[in-house]
Amino acid sequence: MSNFTVTKLKTRSSDKSGTTLKTNIITLLTSGGQLWRSQLSWRVAFAVFLTIMAVQAAILAVTLNDYEMSKLHVLEKSARTAIIPTLNYKHTGRLAMPFDNGEMQRLIAHTPISGFSVYSLDFNLLGYRGEPTNIFMSGARDLDKTYRSQNGKNYEIILRPRDLNSQPYYMVIRLDSTRVAQDIRNHVKQTILIMLLMSAFVTVVLMMALGKWLLEPIIFLQKNLALASQNPENPNVEPSPFSKKDEIGNVIFLAQELIQQNAKNIYEIKNRAQDQIHKLAYFDPLTGLPNRINFLEKLAEFGKREENTPYKKNLRCAIITLDIDHFKDINDSMGHNVGDAILKSVGLRLRSSLPETAIVARIGEDEFSIKMPLSGTMKSSKQAAEKVLSLIRMAPFSVFNEDFQIRASLGVSTFPDDGFEPDQILKNAHIALNRAKEAGRDNYREYMEDFDQAVQARFQMLRDLRDAIETDQLSLNFQPQLDLNTGKVIGAEALLRWWKPDQSKEGGQWISPGEFIPVAEQSGLIVPIGEWVLRKACQTAKKWHDSGQDIRIAVNVSGVQFQQSDIVAYTRNILKETKIQPHLLELEVTESAFMDDIDHTVKILKELHALGVELAIDDFGTGYSSLSYLRRFPIDRLKIDQSFIRNALIDDNDASIASTIITLGHALNLKVIAEGVETFEHQKFLMDQGCDEVQGFRYSRAVPDNEFIKFIENYSGSFDHFEA
Repeated sequence: MSNFTVTKLKTRSSDKSGTTLKTNIITLLTSGGQLWRSQLSWRVAFAVFLTIMAVQAAILAVTLNDYEMSKLHVLEKSARTAIIPTLNYKHTGRLAMPFDNGEMQRLIAHTPISGFSVYSLDFNLLGYRGEPTNIFMSGARDLDKTYRSQNGKNYEIILRPRDLNSQPYYMVIRLDSTRVAQDIRNHVKQTILIMLLMSAFVTVVLMMALGKWLLEPIIFLQKNLALASQNPENPNVEPSPFSKKDEIGNVIFLAQELIQQNAKNIYEIKNRAQDQIHKLAYFDPLTGLPNRINFLEKLAEFGKREENTPYKKNLRCAIITLDIDHFKDINDSMGHNVGDAILKSVGLRLRSSLPETAIVARIGEDEFSIKMPLSGTMKSSKQAAEKVLSLIRMAPFSVFNEDFQIRASLGVSTFPDDGFEPDQILKNAHIALNRAKEAGRDNYREYMEDFDQAVQARFQMLRDLRDAIETDQLSLNFQPQLDLNTGKVIGAEALLRWWKPDQSKEGGQWISPGEFIPVAEQSGLIVPIGEWVLRKACQTAKKWHDSGQDIRIAVNVSGVQFQQSDIVAYTRNILKETKIQPHLLELEVTESAFMDDIDHTVKILKELHALGVELAIDDFGTGYSSLSYLRRFPIDRLKIDQSFIRNALIDDNDASIASTIITLGHALNLKVIAEGVETFEHQKFLMDQGCDEVQGFRYSRAVPDNEFIKFIENYSGSFDHFEA
């Protein structure tokens, strides 16, 4: 290899080394800046600095005394060296000072010696010169004494004969040790300065090493963790420049692995959560079928397809709502687990048996909706409804090894004939479903525009009824009840009337109770209306009683009112408020109101009877009559429905029913009252059968309070009165 080549390689190597060194210096300075900005670094630096200072201070404390003694020893040696040449060796007197006066003055003036005392070998003081000494010798025990003044300026020692070239004297030498004290102070200052410099240097070196090998990795890890926390799903972390072979580098590697794994887990969890949220939002959790929201969206998609296709007449579909008949009875009698299993089975049968193009959804507790395209052999909504109804009827549903014969009611509407908007067409199917239920269930009804008009009329009736309650449009009429044996007026039935004002020339019209009472019962308004009727009737009866007419007031109680309101407490409060005698109040309840919960019914009836009021079963014979129930009820009176009385003269069956009810009532020690008596023949028939009480148009229609009082005042007390 040529010299030129060698020189070139050396130059490149030198440049590379210089670049590496430059990079290292920049990295060191950068990490140093990070180092001293770190609170952890400052805490470590402070701890290291204090530790080094403490060690140095301990060393100084231990060695300072030795340093002082070495300086005093030098001072002592210099004093001995100065004294020996001045001794008078020719002097033979042991009791005389071994110095000439001139020498003594020179020693005090030119040496550290500031004074001395001379003792004989038998410890007699021979004399002293200069400053007096503090050590006084009285015996051999004082030979080892030394003395140092508190301010450190004076130091006294004892020289023996061996220190004086065998001269027979003991000398107490007082030395000026000011220089020694100064040297000690300088020594302490220098040592402290060195300690500070050494501590600072060691601390800086240590911290730079820690910054390079510990803090820099920690800061790198902190930065990556901060980036990961800002965007945990997609952490933009930098690759680690540290080796995995050392502990900290391995920790950083593991942390970055965890960051990536955490991002992956978050991504997977988020996707699963989104899937679950979507499933919960658009699917029924019990059956797995689409829910109402999903169903409406699919209807909307179908409608958009219909808008965008040139073959609009071909895109028609049937919308069917299906409601399981008497599903509440299944839940109440068999339990909700059986009910849930039946719902799953119904959904499964519908989904598996209908075409793939059909959509089956569960939109309510026991309600399903079906969208079935009308194409091919399925050309009408009627065919679609019959198909679905046949699927329900085709076989029992097997649940928990038991077979349940399920029946359902269906309502059908057609897209786009009966509506274009999803909400509208589904609402129309619901309207048709309600008509199917009203028609006896286990059948279907197709939507007709008249249905919607009827629903609108019902809602208008409900709004008007609310206004009637707030504006006192309701009133009571009273129909007299008479004792069939004596002809005496014994009671009156309070009947609700509604005069609805309007813009006609009559100023309004009477609304039949047959129209608004069912609406009130379905909406729950019957509860406040019934409470108003009870209060008003009792207030009117109290007025009659105060005028001397002790007649019974009969008030009808709705089945809804009987089941939903606290009728016992309310009746008790009304009796207390109006001060009416309890036995002059009769509550009439139809049989159907008793049948939902017999035990609850018996309990309520007993509590009402305990108040002293009388109880009657209204429209007896038209409901769910049962002798086993009847004998459990604490009732006072049976009221024969007017349909039996009106037809008793022309229909032997109705006559037999009326006669049987009278016989049954008497067998149970109950009074029997017949309503709907319109003719003398009706009256005679009831007399012949032994009926107890009557009411009807033969005697009076239901009239307002003032007309009822006139009726009582004008009545002769005999049935002949009505012949006129």
